[in-house]
Amino acid sequence: MTTVFPARGDLEAALGTTLGPTPWFPIRQDHIDAFAEATGDHQWIHVDPGRAADGPYGRTIAHGYLTLSLIPRFGGELFRFDFGGARVNYGLDKVRFPSPVPVDAQVRASAQFLELRPVAAGTQLRTRYTIESDTGGKPACVAETLTLLLP
Repeated sequence: MTTVFPARGDLEAALGTTLGPTPWFPIRQDHIDAFAEATGDHQWIHVDPGRAADGPYGRTIAHGYLTLSLIPRFGGELFRFDFGGARVNYGLDKVRFPSPVPVDAQVRASAQFLELRPVAAGTQLRTRYTIESDTGGKPACVAETLTLLLP
């Protein structure tokens, strides 16, 4: 369910609150292959099912950056801001990939707004995303995003 924030004050009130999780999203080999093609990262552990079957995970795994790249999708499923102007991706902090995402697993995310602070161009929002896999164990990705909220 998407949480709508009609005003900045609503976002401020939500600091520290966890949103989500999102619905599950399947990671198929065609996603992995398309990501490899787009990035030029054709490491066998991602794109060679035969060789990966004999590797450390027994099958191919998603690129960590593929998992990270799902954050905009998950963010759109979790929340929407109906105030202010444009939003600009300013960067990332503390990105970690504690466990792999094997092919045919499903992932979902939750988010927590950590901080709002004024900056010269507007307001900077720090959000922590935790992406988990249906294979259990540690999260697949934990990342803090920085978004510039323009007036």
